[in-house]
Amino acid sequence: MKYFNTTLNRVFTILAFVPFSLIGTIAVGIVGSDPAIAEATQARTATVSTNHPTLHKTIEVDGQTIFYREAGPKNAPTILLLHGFPTSSHMFRNLIPQLSDRFHLVAPDYPGFGNSSMPTVDQFSYTFDNLAKVMEKFTQKVGLQSYSLYLMDYGAPVGFRLAVAHPERVTALIIQNGNAYEEGLKDFWKPIKAYWKDRTPKNAEALKGFLNIDATKWQYTHGTRNVESISPDNWLVDQYLLDRAGNEDIQLQLFYSYGSNPPLYPTWQAYLREHQPPTLITWGKNDSIFPAEGAHPYKRDLKHLEFHLLDTGHFALEEDGEVIASHIRRFFDKKMMAQR
Repeated sequence: MKYFNTTLNRVFTILAFVPFSLIGTIAVGIVGSDPAIAEATQARTATVSTNHPTLHKTIEVDGQTIFYREAGPKNAPTILLLHGFPTSSHMFRNLIPQLSDRFHLVAPDYPGFGNSSMPTVDQFSYTFDNLAKVMEKFTQKVGLQSYSLYLMDYGAPVGFRLAVAHPERVTALIIQNGNAYEEGLKDFWKPIKAYWKDRTPKNAEALKGFLNIDATKWQYTHGTRNVESISPDNWLVDQYLLDRAGNEDIQLQLFYSYGSNPPLYPTWQAYLREHQPPTLITWGKNDSIFPAEGAHPYKRDLKHLEFHLLDTGHFALEEDGEVIASHIRRFFDKKMMAQR
């Protein structure tokens, strides 16, 4: 115990004087090499707050019922958690209790996903512009005046639209396999790019394979260190929702709408350069959908960046959720110190 306390105090003393932009690299080395610190980190992030249970709520936005998970003190720093495809706020179910002792966490489901309304494509415009508008109105209705953004997969184009529209509201970014650079659109995107270019039934048919159970399972298991550590509940829950009547048309519409995002990349990058939001990247480096080539370009535009590539796949929270929670805690500790 004496060794443990001495080592822990020594590490935190060192980190207090490290420049913000270098903290991630140094911290990774320390945690990886010192069993005492690794044990402390694991114990800290594994703690589930019983004082701040996750609540499951709904609210009406533009005639749609938006489901969301919420936990933590409302006077604490807020993190708005924006999910990816083909999942929902379900992807944050474990992260939320790991952070709710010191953060106010809000994780909505977009229309057409999770437990939110699922109007047909004739009743609702399934574009990323419109999803962002709904999410902006959602933040206003639940009273979020400022927040950090957790951006993953589809959460990146939704969240960057929010950030560009209201940079004064965004206090920090947490980016996990969320793309904003052309370098991040590799081979996986070839059939989707063909659909952007020519929206034919043939090109649409080629994308329907992304909506079956094998593809959904692959997204969770590909690139992981240990497939057996990934709960099948993930792809079973997602697939049940994907298989609802009319949802295939919704997903094809969003595949097409994703083509509206690359033309906005220069605008998003300009936002990063101008506003320099403190940013934490925790990226599953074995992801074939958004590979690590899409993570590195953030270094060009951000001065206050903590950068971590994790040895896992697309849904990094499933295998490295405790690691990511630890990074988030340390990142915000350092961010607050830098602001004093």
